[in-house]
Amino acid sequence: MYILGVPRYANTAPLYHFLEEGDGLAFRYGVPTELNRWLLEGSVDLSLVSSYFYLEHAHQLRPLPDFSVADLGPVYSVNLFHRIPWNDLKRIALTTESATSVRLLQYLLEADGIQAQYTPAQGGLELLEQYDAVLLIGDRAITTYYGLLSIIPESVHQVPNQIEGIRITDLSMKWFERTRLPFVFGVWATRRNAPPPPEIVRRLRSARSLGLGNLAAVAGTEAQRLGVPERLMQHYLWNFRYHLEAPDRLGLEAFAKAVGLPYPDDYWDV
Repeated sequence: MYILGVPRYANTAPLYHFLEEGDGLAFRYGVPTELNRWLLEGSVDLSLVSSYFYLEHAHQLRPLPDFSVADLGPVYSVNLFHRIPWNDLKRIALTTESATSVRLLQYLLEADGIQAQYTPAQGGLELLEQYDAVLLIGDRAITTYYGLLSIIPESVHQVPNQIEGIRITDLSMKWFERTRLPFVFGVWATRRNAPPPPEIVRRLRSARSLGLGNLAAVAGTEAQRLGVPERLMQHYLWNFRYHLEAPDRLGLEAFAKAVGLPYPDDYWDV
């Protein structure tokens, strides 16, 4: 049985919504930090892994050359929620689900000359009673943001970044403002000595094509799962880049340089 590691986040759903288990394929769900560990341990064979983890372990891993979870501009689900201005932040509560988002936040703050203290913590906006800011990602970030909205914006130009005294800093947008590049949050990867069967890659590509071609159906399922409006979910999903194209690779290379990690360019041709 070939085990596929999958994060149960809405933004990855277009990649596997139409991918069926069976015929030698099984899913194992987890948050990015779990999936990263399982891939190295060998308890999953192919997994979506966070980009920072991939860059750290590039000598052990190989990415599929044409799969990513990336975006250009706002991502809407990697958000720093805070009551005081960005430049005044001192004490920050961090998600424990993803090292990539944490490292991106640290880089952006350091680039602006801000020295903050970071504490891993589980929770939501209630953490703002103890900390200047809280970093949330994925589904929790989406549902937290939706909980603050009084109306659903009709246009991307009407998406508020301050609601009821709470500021929302989108880290991907902050990255774009600094670099003018996409940010790659994750890639499909295998261990270097365990290439994926061509049939598995074919099924992944087919599922992605169906997912992107039927985005309304994917958005409807994810909106119902999270209890958010379908229109909000559809806008969220159409914002992503899933093919690791040249601009995305440039963004990944820039992130590697920003955090002091080597950038591997030996993509596996599958």
